[in-house]
Amino acid sequence: MSFIKIIPCLSDNYAYIIRDEHTNKNILVDAPEHKPIEKYLDEKALSLDFILITHHHSDHIDGVNYLKNKYSPKIIGASRDKHRLPPLDIEVEEGKQLSIGSKTFNIYDVDGHTVGHIAYALLEDKVLFTGDSLMVMGCGRLFEGTPDDMWKSLRKLKQLPKDTMIYSGHEYTRSNIEFALTVDPQNDKLKARKVKELEKLANGSPTVPATLGEELDTNPFLRESEPSIVDHMNTKNQDPVSRFAKIRALKDNF
Repeated sequence: MSFIKIIPCLSDNYAYIIRDEHTNKNILVDAPEHKPIEKYLDEKALSLDFILITHHHSDHIDGVNYLKNKYSPKIIGASRDKHRLPPLDIEVEEGKQLSIGSKTFNIYDVDGHTVGHIAYALLEDKVLFTGDSLMVMGCGRLFEGTPDDMWKSLRKLKQLPKDTMIYSGHEYTRSNIEFALTVDPQNDKLKARKVKELEKLANGSPTVPATLGEELDTNPFLRESEPSIVDHMNTKNQDPVSRFAKIRALKDNF
């Protein structure tokens, strides 16, 4: 069993603390800033034993050094991106598992938003920490990778069980839903989801996590080849990557 605490950071980031209830190890996913994380740990009198980094952007690592100095966690990140991450105690790569306490993480390369971005999956718990790759109703902007990179990354994640819970790095859902309706306007599941997600936001609740099944039904970046979207976007004669690229370009200017 895992308990996962969602910690809002900065203006729209999320950090996550995973508590391994068998060993009482506390594992942080990303550290956008230190103050709200420190506040939670100290109020609960908790240790911080590990920090998992998804990618090198400052809004995911700015709190790492402070937390390292105060709590002495082990820092974990992608070996192929270590040259621009805080100093790593443990390097990970796709195809090799990471064991922490009673937990086993599978590592996925998810290039696109950046090159060297990784996602961490607890397959037994049906949980996936995606950083800025797959996001609720969207995907990360392509700062370093190509449309082909991100399309391949998302295709990889699409193969996980539909009841996998997606914990992504930002609260972008309102904008993502409004955009999704412009490219998938006939999707009744999307219309219903808009009502549900906006109600969460109105109540001050996060829209994470979401199930992969929900994303497959409503996230246009996972649905580039759905007939309704292909017809609406007039992309019948394009390959899937080109369809994805068109949707991503539209979102960049939305």
